[in-house]
This record gives sequence, structure tokens and C-alpha cells, in this order.
Amino acid sequence: MAETHDDPPVTAPRRTRPPHEFDESYAGRPPWDIGRPQSVFQALADAGEFHGRFLDAGCGTGEHTLMAARIGLDATGIDFAPAAIALAQGKARERGIQARFLVHDALQLASLDGPFDTILDSGLFHVFNDADRRAYVESLKSAVPSGGRYFMACFSDRQPGDWGPRRVTEGEIRANFADGWRIDSIEPAQFDTLLASEVLAWLARITRI
Repeated sequence: MAETHDDPPVTAPRRTRPPHEFDESYAGRPPWDIGRPQSVFQALADAGEFHGRFLDAGCGTGEHTLMAARIGLDATGIDFAPAAIALAQGKARERGIQARFLVHDALQLASLDGPFDTILDSGLFHVFNDADRRAYVESLKSAVPSGGRYFMACFSDRQPGDWGPRRVTEGEIRANFADGWRIDSIEPAQFDTLLASEVLAWLARITRI
């Protein structure tokens, strides 16, 4: 959940931040790297909402991928930052969990060996600018079959102040997933972080139609 800034309109998708900046986030311990799954996603896993082939898009150091693997899913985690993937692979070895971690661009999911029945996104959607958000949703379409599920937690416009990522409104989520998707629910949530203050989020459950 590192800081981003709005970019002017562009004709082709491009990232708000270059790859090396994502990698540099892991030189120390970023505030979102809490050493366990986010509570909202652990609750969904406990309720049996995740199934089939599982993709953690923007997996960071891999806690949600490892969570999915622990409950028996065929789990893959991808991230743009090689440093994050190296840490995730180390966790998998240390814990004796079979999971796959790849350095990969979430805007290019068609090149993965999908489709995936479940895609989880913890804090990825909100780092993209407008053009990349549209490209990301198209990328998701290429990786999720009809009936597949996408679960997303993103930074919320309910969050006071102007620090952190660009705020996301409920309307923006609905607009981006208006074509080819069914929005099952969008509800207020919180990110668990290493910060002292609370971090408000949206939790969205979305189905590919």
C-alpha cells in the first residue's frame, strides 16, 4: 500500500511506479507485510469461499498464497517485485508448504497457465492509475472462467487524510467491473497493518459471468 500519484491520461497502459520502486519497498519491512493473511481473507478461507486453482495477484511475501495452499488449493502467487517473490519462496520452504511463486506482471495474466477459479487481490488494484486499472480488469478476464471468483481488498475513500495510495470509491469499483462481471458485494473493511492507525478498505466479492 505504498504511495502513488495520479498520472495524466495515456493511450497505452503503463504503471504508476517503475518496477525497481516496488522492489525497494522490501528493502525493509513494509507496513502491509504483517506475517499472516489479512483477517478479512482468512475469514473467507475459513468459510470455504475459495476453491479450485487459486491465484494471488500482487502476492507480496506470499501469506495469502500459503494460506490457500494450506487448505489444499493449487496455489500460485505472482508479484512485480523479485524481492517479494524471493521472500515468499523462502517462507514456503521454511514452512514446508507447496506453492508456486513467480515474478510476473498482473497486467499480463493471459500468459500464465490459467484459468484460475479464484483470484485474490490484497492491495493491488489501488496502486494502478486509471489506464492500468482498465488493463488489469481486462487481464483478469483472460484468467478467470465464467463462474470464477475475484476477491479484492483495496484502499477506501472512507480513509481520512491524504497519505498512502489513492483512495478508491465504491463507484469506481462498480464502474471498472461493469462489463463481464457480477458484483456480489462491496462492504467496508479494514487492512491489518504494522501502522498504529486503522486503515480503511473495501472488500469486494465479484463473479465472472
